[in-house]
Amino acid sequence: MRIVAFASNGRQSWGVLQDSVVHDLGAVTGLAGLGEALRSGRYEAALGAVGTAPTIELSQLQLDPPVVDPHKILCVGLNYADHIREMGRELPAKPVIFTRFPDTLVGSGEPLVAPRNSTRFDYEGEFAVVIGKGGRHVAAGDALDHVLGYTIMNDGSLRDYQRHTAQFTPGKNFPRSGALGPWIVTADEFGEVGPQRIRTSVNGVTVQDSRLEELVFGVADLIAYITEWTALEPGDVIATGTPGGVGDGREPALFLFPGDVVRIEIDGLGALTNPVAEEA
Repeated sequence: MRIVAFASNGRQSWGVLQDSVVHDLGAVTGLAGLGEALRSGRYEAALGAVGTAPTIELSQLQLDPPVVDPHKILCVGLNYADHIREMGRELPAKPVIFTRFPDTLVGSGEPLVAPRNSTRFDYEGEFAVVIGKGGRHVAAGDALDHVLGYTIMNDGSLRDYQRHTAQFTPGKNFPRSGALGPWIVTADEFGEVGPQRIRTSVNGVTVQDSRLEELVFGVADLIAYITEWTALEPGDVIATGTPGGVGDGREPALFLFPGDVVRIEIDGLGALTNPVAEEA
């Protein structure tokens, strides 16, 4: 099953995508988004309304990030061996975790905003996890039971601001500098994580090409580690890190500028595509 979020006639909504048609669950449930449905315990009941929900052609919608109201967006740095090498870092003993804010993300098709106070705007194609069942101290063996599904993130990074201090936060949280989507594919449909290919292209040229089996810390290990120190809630998002090939690791460096187009594709999830626009 594929879950999307969108705005329709000034109303925030969400629904289920079947072929090219979106079933508008917000219209029949009063729930504005997936996160609200999960946290209120009404998610399963909402899915039961798919057959009676009004429908909209996908082509008529501008998609939002599929979770518009996550309580936490946790991102993992240095989680592919090739990316660790290109950034000149050592293999981490524990996951490197930093946070993003919801207002830093746009949906598929929306422009990423290149900030006017930096010329080091980088792309990062990432596999992202959406939590369906919250918890604390979740064992790795039980962790996948807490996953609702998976989506794609562009963890857009301002490399100069990222390196102002040892903390990544400033370089990862410029408004509308990243993207999430185009939809969530539920875990039962996606299957076991591992052999799927992840690719990023800039202006049609492939710049990242790897497989999810190259993750240093897998989905279950990340959930187990994160819930050692914080509770995960339904609707929370974990971005699992980016493979090698980022612009900052290239010679010469390859950064994003207005007019560029970034496409991130993961087998089984589709493609997240965003143009780059100038900051107003």
